[in-house]
Amino acid sequence: MRTYIGHPKAVSADDFAELALGTPVELWFGVKGETDEERAARLDAARDILAENPEMPDDLIRIAAGVVEAHPELFDVIPLVRPARRPVARKGAAA
Repeated sequence: MRTYIGHPKAVSADDFAELALGTPVELWFGVKGETDEERAARLDAARDILAENPEMPDDLIRIAAGVVEAHPELFDVIPLVRPARRPVARKGAAA
């Protein structure tokens, strides 16, 4: 399924998150195998963005709360039933 938000096309959850945040998701969560130097640069960039947009965290919380309110079914928890364990046959045990 493809969804267009303005001109950009969102085809994955990461695309939607990037459009909502206005920044790549990797900026906030990092990437596997990044070096200490890359991590420091990424965190510096994130701090700069937050300094320029101090309302960003509040906006994101409002968006998340709106999603929870509009779609509570996304957060339904369904308990899974554990299968019963089979008794283990022991060697040499008399029945």
